[in-house]
Amino acid sequence: MTAPTPRRALLAVALAAATAATLPTGRATAAPDPRPGSGAGSLPGGGGAPGRPVDNRFWYAYGHWQAGTHGGTTAVPGTRPGLEIAAAAGRTEYTDPHTGRRAVWEHATWTSPVHRSTVPATEVIASWNARTPAGTWIQTELRGTYTDGTVTPWYVMGRWASGDGDVRRTSVDGQTDGRSTVWTDTLAVDHPGTGPRITAWQLRVTLYREPGASRGPTVWLAGAMASDVPDRFTVPASTPSGTAHELKVPRYSQEVHAGQYPEYDNGGEAWCSPTSSQMTVEFWGGKPGAASLSWVDPAYADPQVCHAARSTYDAAYKGCGNWPFNAAYAATYPGLAGVVTRLGSLADLETLVRAGIPVITSQSFRAEELTGAGYGTAGHLMTVIGFTAAGDVIANDPNSADNAGVRRVYRRREWEDIWLRTKRHDAAGKTVSGSGGICYLYGPAAPGRDRVAALKAVGVL
Repeated sequence: MTAPTPRRALLAVALAAATAATLPTGRATAAPDPRPGSGAGSLPGGGGAPGRPVDNRFWYAYGHWQAGTHGGTTAVPGTRPGLEIAAAAGRTEYTDPHTGRRAVWEHATWTSPVHRSTVPATEVIASWNARTPAGTWIQTELRGTYTDGTVTPWYVMGRWASGDGDVRRTSVDGQTDGRSTVWTDTLAVDHPGTGPRITAWQLRVTLYREPGASRGPTVWLAGAMASDVPDRFTVPASTPSGTAHELKVPRYSQEVHAGQYPEYDNGGEAWCSPTSSQMTVEFWGGKPGAASLSWVDPAYADPQVCHAARSTYDAAYKGCGNWPFNAAYAATYPGLAGVVTRLGSLADLETLVRAGIPVITSQSFRAEELTGAGYGTAGHLMTVIGFTAAGDVIANDPNSADNAGVRRVYRRREWEDIWLRTKRHDAAGKTVSGSGGICYLYGPAAPGRDRVAALKAVGVL
C-alpha cells in the first residue's frame, strides 16, 4: 500500500504540548482545565480555528479520562493524569503476525466521546502517548461518521509498545469499507471530490497486560487530527517576521548510519524521520540511557539515532516513518508529549519557532525545486529550527553527509510550496501528492504560557 500523503522513512508531525482548556465532551471551549492543580501550562486539548482546514482533539486531562465509556479502565489523577486498567474486562489470544508468537493477554478498553469535527475531513490521523512497561502494549482504533450519518468500521490505527520484546509495533494493512481506507497511519476517504467526508469520529483504546499482572500500561494522551486541505500545486506567500531567530537543536545525519541495522527500514539512509525525532527529543532534554543503547554496536556514532529507528519501526509498513509511532516515541521521555498535526502557512511555523518550538516537517520535491538541497525526494523529514532576517528557513536536514553539514538555509518561497502543497509533478511529469503541511510537534507536557499562546495562534489549540 502507498499512502495518500508522501512518506519515506519520514513523516511526522506532532504537537508538543500545549494546553487548551477543554470540556470532556470533545469540544474546545474556554472552560478551565479539569485536572487537579492544572494551570496555564498543560497538554493540548485541541480545536479548529475558524477558516482553518484542520481540527485537533486530544484527551489528556483527568476529567477527559473520566468521560467516555470504560470497559475495565479507570482515570488516574496526578501530575500527568492517565488511563489505566482497573480490572481486566476479559482475555484474548493474539498471534503476532510478524513473529508468529501466540500469547494470551488481559485487556480493558476506553472508548472516547464522539468528537464532531470543525471541518468535513478527508483524512484523520490519530496520536497517542503512553507508558508500556515490559509485558504490556496498547491498541488504538478510530471510527468515523460520514456526511450521511453512517459510520466506518472500527479501524486499527496502530498496535504499539515502546519496546519490541512482547509484540512488534505495527500498523494494519487491508482495512477499508469501500468509502474510506487506512493507509498505514492515515484514515483517508476514497473519493474526496465526490464521496462522503468524515464529520465526526471517536477513539477506542485497548490496554493489554500479561494475565495476573498487577499493573498495565498508562495512556497519557489520545486523540486525532482531522483535515480537509484543498488540492493545490502552489500556496500563497506568507509574510516573514523580519527578525532572525534560531534554536540550538542537536544535529544528526542519517547518512552517518548508512548500512547500519538494515532490518529497520534498510538502514540509516532511510532514517530521516527517527533522526529528526531524536534531534528534537534531545533539544527538549530527552536522551536514552546506557541500558537502552546496550544493543547498539559500540563502533557506531550517535547510537541514540539507531535506538530511535528501532523504537519507531513499523513491522507492517517496514519503515520508521509511521507518524504516530514517532510522536509516541518522543513521549516515552519524561515530561515530553508528541502529536501529529498540520499547519497552515510558513508564518504559522515561524510563530512556533519564535516561541521556542522546533517543528518536524514532511516535504517532497524535485532537486531543482529546493535550491541548495542537492537531491530530490518523494518524501523527507527535516526539523525547522529557525528563520533568517529575510525569512528564509533554517533547517536541520538529516540527509547530509555528516553531522556538521546538517544545518541548511533554504529559500522561504521554495520551502513554503514544497511543504504546504498537496499536488506536485514528479521528475517524469506525473501528478503525485504532496504533504499538505503535515508535521510533528514535540515539547513539554506542561508548556509555558508563551508557548501555549503560540500554539493557539496557529490553530493547534
